[in-house]
Amino acid sequence: MRTVPTGPGPEGRRDGPRDGPHEQRREVIVVSTMQQPPAGSRGSHSGDEPVGELVQRASQQLTELVRGEMRLAQAEMKEKGKRYGKGGGLFGAAGVVGFLTLQALVATAIAALAVPLPVWAAALIVTAVLGVIAAAMALSGKKQVEQGAPPAPEKTIDSVKADVAEIKESAQR
Repeated sequence: MRTVPTGPGPEGRRDGPRDGPHEQRREVIVVSTMQQPPAGSRGSHSGDEPVGELVQRASQQLTELVRGEMRLAQAEMKEKGKRYGKGGGLFGAAGVVGFLTLQALVATAIAALAVPLPVWAAALIVTAVLGVIAAAMALSGKKQVEQGAPPAPEKTIDSVKADVAEIKESAQR
């Protein structure tokens, strides 16, 4: 049995760790991966149950297991998605502040060069240096993108193909 925190808990109580000033209420989903037969049920250990019923029960248990695992994965991904959203927002805000800092730094460089040179010459020099830096970064980024092509999960595709082949092989035995 596994538990996964997901959202508001019963009666407003909180389960799980607290997240600081913006705490979220959570509830716990209990996912059972195995269903135990009721005590004294026919054929639980006696071996007198027909094969068809055993196959049907195994199929039903497998279906329940897969559904439970899917609910668990969905709850986990929802929780992680919230955290990624918050983190992404903070990274975005940091990017804006960093951009403003860079603008102030450029203005400082122009002002420093304007002491021995005319202001227009200082601005031109700083602009040229920033252009060269931007071009170098663009070329490096282009190279990284080309190395990542094609955008398909090749290892995963190969793994799934191997799994399918293994299942087919074991089914033929």
